[in-house]
Amino acid sequence: MSHSHHAEPHFIQRTGWLRASVLGANDGIISVTSLVMGMAASGANSHTLMIACLAGLISGATSMAAGEYVSVQSQKDIEHADLKFEAKLLEQHPHLELEELTTIYIHRGLTPELAKEVAIQLTEKNALEAHARDEIGIIEQTAARPIQAALSSALSFSLGALCPMLAILFSPEQLVSKIVLIVGIISLSLMGALSSYFAGTSLWKGSLRITVWGILAMAFSSWIGSLFDVNPM
Repeated sequence: MSHSHHAEPHFIQRTGWLRASVLGANDGIISVTSLVMGMAASGANSHTLMIACLAGLISGATSMAAGEYVSVQSQKDIEHADLKFEAKLLEQHPHLELEELTTIYIHRGLTPELAKEVAIQLTEKNALEAHARDEIGIIEQTAARPIQAALSSALSFSLGALCPMLAILFSPEQLVSKIVLIVGIISLSLMGALSSYFAGTSLWKGSLRITVWGILAMAFSSWIGSLFDVNPM
């Protein structure tokens, strides 16, 4: 008798690294490109723009990594505290916790008899895991991973910031601001489509959403930069 195993790849499993990666890449492209556009509007030359771009990449990547780590670590601390508290309750009041788990399954549509049987079997297998998943809402696929989130955010920010840096490096002096702008828009469009692909949503909507906000940020930075002149006559 043959048995088949039907594997279903769900997008929720990508939540941890996808959120940090999209945020990092998006911030890397928009913030560093906007920085360059503002500096270019003020009259800065290509050498100054490259230094500003490099400084933005380094400071931005470290800031994103630190911020993401602290944020996700706080979530992990909360999860750990909840699991510790739940483990204590299971040790002190196992029968009450079993009734609580049974009630949860009844509210989800099971009959009282079946709910009780499911609760008993899951408790015998791993009581804390059952309560973590069905009472608290902590599951392995979406559990907080601060180091993974920090590294994903820093790496994606750096990759995003490389777009304006390469544009500056390979652009002639008189066209640098225009090429940086074009590269920034194209990069945002591609990144938006890529993130939407991994999230399983519309590529066009994801691309358009990120690109529009990026253009607004670049335009505002350029306007602010135009109010200054680093090369007065």
